[in-house]
Parts: sequence; structure tokens; C-alpha cells
Amino acid sequence: IRSVGAEAHDRFVVRDRQGRVLLVQRARPPFEGRWGLPGGFCEWGETTEDGCARETREETGVRVRIGELLGVYSDPQRDPRGHTITVLYRATPIGGSVRSADDAADARWFTPAELANLDFAFDHGRIVRELTARRRRGARGASGLRARRPGAAHSRRARPGGARG
Repeated sequence: IRSVGAEAHDRFVVRDRQGRVLLVQRARPPFEGRWGLPGGFCEWGETTEDGCARETREETGVRVRIGELLGVYSDPQRDPRGHTITVLYRATPIGGSVRSADDAADARWFTPAELANLDFAFDHGRIVRELTARRRRGARGASGLRARRPGAAHSRRARPGGARG
């Protein structure tokens, strides 16, 4: 039996202590020569977290600790090769040094100011802009992010420290 449908695809935002973001320049189509978040397809039996750590190491030489889930991107039109679903995590560098490898032509750290002038692959420019805007708005909880579906209403759950009546 073969499953037909969307494929799992992992991506993550790797930030260093200076607030720079690690990106890779694509060596292959689609979007050859454009910049994107490190990542790739999960291997059979691999968690998305393990796939993120593996892909970062393979594409950039940097070892990372995978943190919180930042979002899920599933627009069927986001990848011209077919329907892919990106599971986006925060990642923290814990070793290694930046070098391009695997299917990356280049791998580099970019400051927030440098990100504004890049040609991004896929919908990664939109993702980076959304995350940068969320970070600027200030911390909300530990991550500075509040996940919700596009177009979803704000939650009315009780806040810590007291019940609602």
C-alpha cells in the first residue's frame, strides 16, 4: 500500500546569540541560487525534530538543539514540486561551524537588516518576515509567539492566576 498526498518537510529557524539567522543558498531547482531556511524531507521512521537536526548538520555543518514548534505551513501551492508541509521549529546552535554541504551552494548567518534584501526560495521570505515581526512585538510566553490558524478567532481561555466565571 502506498500513501498518496502531501509529504512531510521540516524547516527551522536557527538563531545565534547575536540574533542572526542561518540560511542556505539552494544549489538545485526549484529556486536555484535563492536563500531559504535549512531543512528537507523526513526519512521514513524519523521524527520531524530528528529530521531538522540531521538536515541542519548535513546542509550547514552546524549541530543544533531543536526547540519549540513555531508553526506549520501547508499551502498546496508553496512548492512547485508538489504539496509539501513544513513543520517549523526554533533551533539553537550547539556545535560545528558553518559550511555549505549536501544540496546547499552556500550557508551563512544573516543579520535582521540583511534579511530584507534577500531573494528567498519558496515562501521562506514570508515566514522570516512573520517571525521577525512577532519577535519585534515582544515576548508572549517563553517563545514570543502565539500559534493560531490563519483567520482563527483569538482564544478566550482562562489566564494563569485565576478562574473565569
